[in-house]
Amino acid sequence: MGRHRRPPERQATYREVFAVVEFRRLWSAQTLSSVGDQFAQVALAVLVYDRTQSPLLTGLVYALTYLPPIMGGPVLSGLADHFPRRRVMIVCDLLRALLMGLMALGEMPFAGLCVLVFLTVLLGSPFTAARAALLPDILQGDRYVLGAAVNNITHQGTQMLGFVAGGALVAVVGTREALGLNALTFLLSALVLTGIARRPAPERRHGELRLWRSTREGAALVFGDPALRSLVGFAWLCSFSTIPEGLAAPYAATYGKDAMYVGVLMAAMPAGTVAGSFVFSRFVRPSSRVRSMGWMSLLSCAPLIGCALEPPFAATVLLWALAGAGAAYQLAANTAFVAAVPPDGRGQAFGLVQSGILAGQGLGILVGGALAQVIGPQKVVALAGAVGLAAATVLTMTWTNVRVGVMKAMFTPAKNGRVEASL
Repeated sequence: MGRHRRPPERQATYREVFAVVEFRRLWSAQTLSSVGDQFAQVALAVLVYDRTQSPLLTGLVYALTYLPPIMGGPVLSGLADHFPRRRVMIVCDLLRALLMGLMALGEMPFAGLCVLVFLTVLLGSPFTAARAALLPDILQGDRYVLGAAVNNITHQGTQMLGFVAGGALVAVVGTREALGLNALTFLLSALVLTGIARRPAPERRHGELRLWRSTREGAALVFGDPALRSLVGFAWLCSFSTIPEGLAAPYAATYGKDAMYVGVLMAAMPAGTVAGSFVFSRFVRPSSRVRSMGWMSLLSCAPLIGCALEPPFAATVLLWALAGAGAAYQLAANTAFVAAVPPDGRGQAFGLVQSGILAGQGLGILVGGALAQVIGPQKVVALAGAVGLAAATVLTMTWTNVRVGVMKAMFTPAKNGRVEASL
């Protein structure tokens, strides 16, 4: 056997993950909501522009998809730690179906439409927090990693295909009908979630509902622990890789005016992430995922620096796809984060992280767009890669010093001699 030979690690399969009925329901609900959201984004953009003929107001409605989670997400995410998480998701779906249905009705003032969009997106914060907190209860060990990979692949896949399908749908049935279809997807999602077993609300130190207090406690928990701080930094690193997608249109214009260039560039990073997530979750040992998280984060930024050389279109697509593949490290960061956060604080912790991600993405796109007008999109993408690489290097060095404790919490020897994750 060899004295220093490591025991084999238990790796799950996708078949095992989809064999869990509750996961299939959770995944189906996510897919329904994600597809419906893509339809709604296209429909709202077309509806607002047709009514106002204003690119500014159209952009304002799109910006409303970023603001609510940043402003109210950290507070409302605490609902997932105060109430049964299944109930939180179902109630959020029903309320979003109602709001989306109101948008699909007759003429509505522009201000009223903005309010409904804001509230609809805001309800996504407690829903996402509850879903993220519930997943480790449904899938344990390495199955959780593959389940998170499936969710990530689904999200990226709906991004790649949803806008194209949404545009075709709006062209065929119209904007209000597409909004009505999104309302129906929320209703179907709520119906699917009723098949998940009832679980009691997590036990909190304060029985009464005190969202502001729980927000402060969640922030102290996440940012007061060195390991969790490092993992949050890895999660927020994606703010740099979002900048190229936000500059896809002006970047593609440097090659020509064909809209195909824009679509291919926007799909490059999600396609790389899908491929990277599949390989990383299926063929890499559980403990090796955690150990390789640092250099994978470097890969998520380093290829973008090559855009400073203004390479041909095919080379640019390859560079962006490589950066997307490197982003698969988020699976390991997610798993380690779940292992390090107490179960009764998962909802609040995930909500804080998600709000930070959206804030970083929105700010990155805003700053990147402003700089691109001055120095050009290629240099901005390269600059984002360079700054992201520097941040990833610091995070990797910090993570090396704290990862041992996290790995001890994640992996314990089982009775059969294998090493299994204890999430």
